[in-house]
Amino acid sequence: MDDLKPLAVFAEVVDAGSMSAAARRLGMSPSAVSQTIRALEQHGGVALLHRSTRKLALTEAGERYYPHCQRLLEAARAAAQSLQQSRDAPTGELRVSAPVGFAIHIAPALAPLLAEAPQLRLRLLVDDAMIDLIDARIDVAIRIGRLADSNWVARRLCDFDMILCAAPDYLARMGTPTTPQQLPAHQWLAFGRETPVEGPHDGFAAPGNPVLVAAARGVGRGALAGSQPSTMPLDMQAADGQRERVHVEARIASNNQLSLQQMCEHGLGIARLGHADVAASLARGALVRVLPQWRFASLPVWAVTPRRDEAEAAKVRGAVDYLRQYFAGLPARAIGGGGAA
Repeated sequence: MDDLKPLAVFAEVVDAGSMSAAARRLGMSPSAVSQTIRALEQHGGVALLHRSTRKLALTEAGERYYPHCQRLLEAARAAAQSLQQSRDAPTGELRVSAPVGFAIHIAPALAPLLAEAPQLRLRLLVDDAMIDLIDARIDVAIRIGRLADSNWVARRLCDFDMILCAAPDYLARMGTPTTPQQLPAHQWLAFGRETPVEGPHDGFAAPGNPVLVAAARGVGRGALAGSQPSTMPLDMQAADGQRERVHVEARIASNNQLSLQQMCEHGLGIARLGHADVAASLARGALVRVLPQWRFASLPVWAVTPRRDEAEAAKVRGAVDYLRQYFAGLPARAIGGGGAA
């Protein structure tokens, strides 16, 4: 049991019918094959083959021994074929995790991959919490904002533009702001989490994710637990380069981006949302863009995987490729490059 290779060599010799034919199949010299069989017989203490100048024949012990070795050889071939399939074709189960509000992009992004790979299954884990890739056996995780240092590999899919939105009936009741200084007088919807969040330290005037900073500044545990209204900074830049920072109070906070958008569409206040996420709502008039001449720092969107090398499965490579293609066609986004985290 210390070395299974001699058993496979023996099975190959029987299948091939000669030492030389087996040697060609195995990429070995005939003398090496002969020595392997001789060592196997010496180790077992019994002859396995009758040798002549013209042919080989199994001994009685060899006949009993051969089926076991044959099954071993077949299992090894099946194992190698399974690895080759995983490497060359998308098969098995593809496990993807994504934030709740972001899950709407997974179906259109990966539908072409699933259509062309009938042996591939998809398991989508939708959670705003940071799912551990190893514990949940995640193949590809969608992450938004600045990534914490880790051993994971991150490919930048795109950058999402963030915009201010409100429902037409809200603006009809409360008026449409025309300058950043008018924003604090309005009702605000903020995205926050009950746990700390990650956000990019890139912006026009202040560090912090322009959406997720709400949780870091108080629209997280405290606000969701009923604490005092939290103040959310808005760092904005005009087309001419002018920069403004205003502070607004969040009347409503949610740790679910999709719910936040729905509340915004129901006229509960102004919210800062991803342009790509609300493009359909803007097109049908459910939402209106507020202060379109001002913009925020964009949010990078990443595909995070446990590894990227020659051993990466075809299903993972295919998923990342199709995610990139999909995001390249989204409106109001800036395509980013690649990188590792």
